[in-house]
Amino acid sequence: MPESAPALTLSLHRAIAELPAEEWDACAGGGNPFVSHAFLAALEESGSATARTGWLPQHAALRDPDGRLLACAPCYAKSHSQGEYVFDYGWADAFERAGGQYYPKLQVCSPFSPVPGPRLLIDPQSGLGPAAMGQALAQACGELGLSSAHITFCEAPEWEELGEAGWLQRLGTQFHWHNHSYASFDDFLGALSSRKRKAIRRERRDAAASGFVLRTLRGHEITQRHWKAFHRFYRSTTDKKWGRSAYLTPRFWPLLGEALGDKVVLMVAEQDGEPVAGALNLLGREALYGRNWGSIIDAPFLHFELCYYRAIDFAIEHGLPRVEAGAQGEHKIQRGYLPAPTYSAHWIAHVGLRRAIGDFLDRERPAMLREMEALATLSPFRKDGEAE
Repeated sequence: MPESAPALTLSLHRAIAELPAEEWDACAGGGNPFVSHAFLAALEESGSATARTGWLPQHAALRDPDGRLLACAPCYAKSHSQGEYVFDYGWADAFERAGGQYYPKLQVCSPFSPVPGPRLLIDPQSGLGPAAMGQALAQACGELGLSSAHITFCEAPEWEELGEAGWLQRLGTQFHWHNHSYASFDDFLGALSSRKRKAIRRERRDAAASGFVLRTLRGHEITQRHWKAFHRFYRSTTDKKWGRSAYLTPRFWPLLGEALGDKVVLMVAEQDGEPVAGALNLLGREALYGRNWGSIIDAPFLHFELCYYRAIDFAIEHGLPRVEAGAQGEHKIQRGYLPAPTYSAHWIAHVGLRRAIGDFLDRERPAMLREMEALATLSPFRKDGEAE
């Protein structure tokens, strides 16, 4: 008979600082900054992702009998569904109307960041797959009395294996720009239809004509002055969109800059020497990830220039395969950002709620695929045989 597998131990940690950065990042792989130890630590040290804000860290660590970290995951016990970008408010309302208690729940994610990437961080030498970590998290939910576990913006292989293990699968969509070995921005424009190419050139020309000094800053080039201004921009955006307190505190930005260095890329517009608008990006191994935007002025096409076009410039210059521009925004399609699927997996303890959500998702997934197909027809790229 084969020997039984060694017993693994799952522990939950109320601070990322309880887990050594070297061990965590060895599992994370280093390709996506949003699951790095440094990024998660900046969220906690700044007071942004804490019990006070309804994000109680419960980071999962799976170890072998010798204490070696085999897998880990950024986990939070949540008392609400804010800051997640995969919306389950309807699920919570329905369960609570039926007499259930949806919160607290376990959220496996990068807080406040609708950025796809690995969520179940597994040492490649461990021989484990996502389903093993998923099973451990489901068991932890049962022991803690949590209603559910939600792994949001995970990667497709994680989603597929978790689905095979019985987790509920959800699809979403974002808009990503892909670099087809472009030599320059003009080379990219050459792949577009004539009308779309002229529209983008006009938008860039009008943004430049507004008189702003536009800069792309990295790492140490971003000063405390820039971070202080950027928090004003961020608050301007959150106040306009949601009319409530911002998730991220003023301390988060300089901590992020210090922790991630040249992986932080800030596109900024200055007027009379002062920053007046900015777009924050993080640099991964294969993508530039657009994350936050804000402005204290209103100028034609400045948003498109800082968030989309300068990101494309940066990706082409640095040979990056793609730019991921965050959640929502069908207007991105006309600027070369095409629909791409996003994935989340959900474990629901209550049998009746699990069945109801499963039925809903079985209808939602094909609808999302049809929507992405329809959005793709709006592509600005030239069709085969179309004149330039």
